[in-house]
Amino acid sequence: MNATRNEALEAWMVEHGHSSNSLAEAVNRALEQLTGRPGGLDGSSIRAWKAGRVRWPKSATRKALEDVTGLSASELGFVPRGRTSANPAASQEDPDMKRRTLVGGLAAAAAAAAAPGTTAPRRIGMSDVDRLQQRFAEIIASDHRHGGQRGIEQRAAALADEALNLQNAGSATQRVRNNLYACAASFRSSAMWAAIDGRRYDDAKMHMREAQALAEMSGDQAIKFRIWSHAGAMYRHMGRPADAFAANDVARNLHITRRDPMFASLGLARQAAIHGAAQDRTGTRRTFDQAQEAMQRANSDDYRPVWLLAFYDQAELHSLALSAHLALGDYPTAEFHAHRCLAALRPHMRRSRAITMTRLAHAQLAQDDLETATTTAMKVPADAATQHARVSRMLQEFGAALRAKAPKSDAAQAWTEHTRDAWRAAA
Repeated sequence: MNATRNEALEAWMVEHGHSSNSLAEAVNRALEQLTGRPGGLDGSSIRAWKAGRVRWPKSATRKALEDVTGLSASELGFVPRGRTSANPAASQEDPDMKRRTLVGGLAAAAAAAAAPGTTAPRRIGMSDVDRLQQRFAEIIASDHRHGGQRGIEQRAAALADEALNLQNAGSATQRVRNNLYACAASFRSSAMWAAIDGRRYDDAKMHMREAQALAEMSGDQAIKFRIWSHAGAMYRHMGRPADAFAANDVARNLHITRRDPMFASLGLARQAAIHGAAQDRTGTRRTFDQAQEAMQRANSDDYRPVWLLAFYDQAELHSLALSAHLALGDYPTAEFHAHRCLAALRPHMRRSRAITMTRLAHAQLAQDDLETATTTAMKVPADAATQHARVSRMLQEFGAALRAKAPKSDAAQAWTEHTRDAWRAAA
């Protein structure tokens, strides 16, 4: 007799995003919790279940599988020995009995539908998580276009709340629940970054505390890294390098940085920027070299979360180097990194381009190249100049430095006219 494929199990695995190997690992962990001994399943074991070659797993394995899925073995398409289907009575029923059972079942279903409060709880699956992640990608894209806006912060925080509300909307496996917590932590982390970018540091710290708690519940190393790395950047912007080092060290000491050189590179690059803020030239140069070396070791084909893929690349490495060398007062090196960053920036990184051009203008002005610096500053889009808190402040500081250096120069006059006309129109 040919084996019949277990379509119920296959459908559950597809809905919850499990491969044969990942389900085997999950059941093995559940077996260890039940028996105190590690399970011995592998991908071939699960493939045998799906193919119908194993129709009724051993009792401990069935219990572990039921713990993982939240469904009975019969609901997952398994058939007890001696039966021909997952329906316990199917092999013994005659046609009249089947008809009566069907009619009775339909009547019971109709009665259940009419009765209030008896609806089966909704099943939350990986498809729900995927829908949240798609909306998260839209927030990431908006952040790269505009950055620092309170609306982005509010949308990200609302999406975090939505992910948490799903936890109470129905039943779910532990894997799905962990993913929902990771989603909520990611969204809170994006709200945190939008607040940092907008210089709303009290709001950023509130989002940080929420994100840290959610990340712990998720167990997700990548999002833990993101939150602590953001905290390091926040304290650097606040002029608190000791706190910035401490927060960034938490991120850098997570084991994900040993597993993936790209995470190690980002941690080192941000550490180098903090060295710059702390006026440590040797530490800045050494750590940037290490960040570059780690980036070169990273395998571009490895899986990484959308937030990392969306922004961290060679351009961002040069951007952090630009920030560090500006802080150190090494303006020629800062200008070099600014040009390299602008050449490598992807088209969608509008916020990053505005920040880089503003910093480049500062580096050029500090080298007394007034006309070039002013031309660079005037290329910053007016919407970023007036609506992005960091860019706006840096350009105000640029204008003050220009007028202090050469108050009657043509460059100062051109800048005054530009801000009066272009900025007023964009406001």
